[in-house]
Amino acid sequence: MELTQKQSKPFTLGVRRCLLLAGLSLAYGAVAAAESWPAALSRMRLGASGVTLNHTNCAPLLLGGFQSNATVKALIFMPGATDELFFFRRVQVTLTNAQPSLYDAVVALTNQSPLQVTFQPPFLLLHSAEDVLELSVTIEHPRTLEQLKLGKPIPRLSVVDRDWNQLLAIIRKPIGPTLWPYRGTRESWHFYRHTFAGWNLTPWETLEAAALAGKTRFSVRRGTVVFAVDPRIGEVPQLKNFPGR
Repeated sequence: MELTQKQSKPFTLGVRRCLLLAGLSLAYGAVAAAESWPAALSRMRLGASGVTLNHTNCAPLLLGGFQSNATVKALIFMPGATDELFFFRRVQVTLTNAQPSLYDAVVALTNQSPLQVTFQPPFLLLHSAEDVLELSVTIEHPRTLEQLKLGKPIPRLSVVDRDWNQLLAIIRKPIGPTLWPYRGTRESWHFYRHTFAGWNLTPWETLEAAALAGKTRFSVRRGTVVFAVDPRIGEVPQLKNFPGR
């Protein structure tokens, strides 16, 4: 039955004021609790000083220093970044801080190399202009998607320059649904090698991180997730000369 104006009881000014103050307090608490990614990374020490970041140590140092936090769940080297590191070898970055943090390293990389950084919650992406940051995902079975998002988080995951077969051996069991291509099949030969670290990633977030690191797209089907090469590309890298080996 619809209440008439007489039957309903209006809020008093005191109650309204209390609710307003309570709402402002909750909003302030939420803002105060939300930490920026630079603040989060500034608390993570690399454990090295006076070091030059290059193709041999950059990824292991940064991923090794990445710690669990409430803001950034994964640090991902995208294919453009790994090209710059391992293929073009244009990353020669000196850290001059006495006790450099992970944030210091990221700033130095963006200032002294072609690498760029983008925070795409909950991931921090190290990439180049070559990379396309938006994932390409097709959902054909919503129930499987729901299971992936609600699945048990993986406490710690870290891979450096690992191919699809090696990654699959690590994530296949905790993910749940079948992952394709299967190990040893040729369909993954053109996937990029994966370099990323994550804390408490859900199965769904793990698949997203793998796609961002491996330049792949994927389709969610009934009980199966199918990965394929992502043909999209941003800017083509410009080289004055090819680095010697």
